[in-house]
Amino acid sequence: MKHIIILGDGMADHAIERLGGKTPLQHAQTPYMDLLARMGRNGRLQTVPEGFQPGSEVANATILGYDMTKCYEGRGPLEAASIGYEMQPDDLALRCNLITLQDGKIINHHGGHLKTEEGDVLIKYLNEHLGNERVKFITGIQYRHLLVIKGGQKGFECAPPHDHPGEPWRDYLPGGQKNEELRAKNETVDLITSLILRSQELLAQHPFNIERLKQGKLPANSIWPWGGGYRPKMQTISEMFPQVKRGDVISAVDLIKGIGKYAGLNSIVVQGATGLANTNYEGKAQAAIEALRKDDFVFVHVEASDEAGHDGDLELKLRTIEYLDSRIVKPIYEEVKTWSEPVCIAVLPDHPTPVEMRIHLAEPVPFCIWHPGIEPDEVQQFDEVSAVSGAFGLLRQNEFIRCFMGMNQ
Repeated sequence: MKHIIILGDGMADHAIERLGGKTPLQHAQTPYMDLLARMGRNGRLQTVPEGFQPGSEVANATILGYDMTKCYEGRGPLEAASIGYEMQPDDLALRCNLITLQDGKIINHHGGHLKTEEGDVLIKYLNEHLGNERVKFITGIQYRHLLVIKGGQKGFECAPPHDHPGEPWRDYLPGGQKNEELRAKNETVDLITSLILRSQELLAQHPFNIERLKQGKLPANSIWPWGGGYRPKMQTISEMFPQVKRGDVISAVDLIKGIGKYAGLNSIVVQGATGLANTNYEGKAQAAIEALRKDDFVFVHVEASDEAGHDGDLELKLRTIEYLDSRIVKPIYEEVKTWSEPVCIAVLPDHPTPVEMRIHLAEPVPFCIWHPGIEPDEVQQFDEVSAVSGAFGLLRQNEFIRCFMGMNQ
């Protein structure tokens, strides 16, 4: 039996008054996710272990079966792996967002939804002026880039900017403004703070941002490093599940590609995959189908719902959920249901990103698992409320992947 996970990042949400007290998943038209829920078995998964922040790196790695207490090193090393940067033992790698600050507050975590070529210009400019033998800025995708500090020390908090929209940015500088004891012990705190402040001066002078302001657009006027760590030690999916001889990951997001690399998955590049609502859904679906023809395991990640949640855009979030259903789940299901070799399909979010809060939450998410011949439970549709009655109940840690990969036994 082959296996495919279809993940809608940030798709889970809360009940919303504007939707008559329904969640976006309950309100959206999702006939194919509902079909899989009705024909399959359902449950909820606690994707964020106790003591961890609800980041996508934690949630997605947990879904794939990794114990965060043993292998978690932050988002930076995963970003490094995804763009082909080989970390050295003394490297501290941090995710480096290009963000928008205004009136002393974090306006967004994405600098106005930068294109990769725009981000590349700014990152190269910063590396020219701030980089040296110890500090290096490396281009990633869109607003998501990499900062590497040779000999950098971890052990301090770098707040993810997407968790603090509309809040004063100075309150979330690395290590906290008033933590003098930590700053005295760890000079990396002061170094990162200095880089943030100097980046603001440099980016304000860059022609790209000057032109953006003239056009009434949001500038990318600050870096925000976070998620720092060293190179992690992770088993591959094939080592954990020997029935997987070869697997693939399909995503527009560096973080997910990085997890995939450490998991031993081949990263499939889909032209037009953006990580936003305008992504190439059809291309991702076709790539997944072609990968399943030759390989044993496919992880399809779609970022769009999470970005809509962070932007507080309810209509867009509903649309991204419906796109996932009609343009990813439908074509994959309609194709594989005819195959002689059965395919096991799982659908789930990684974490909630409620549009009225605009942040990630560490709450359980719904999931469904279907394959030909599975005995269905009583759940009739795919959403947060219905999943409570699912046969799997509430799973934690690697219980989901073990159930999913064990469906052929």
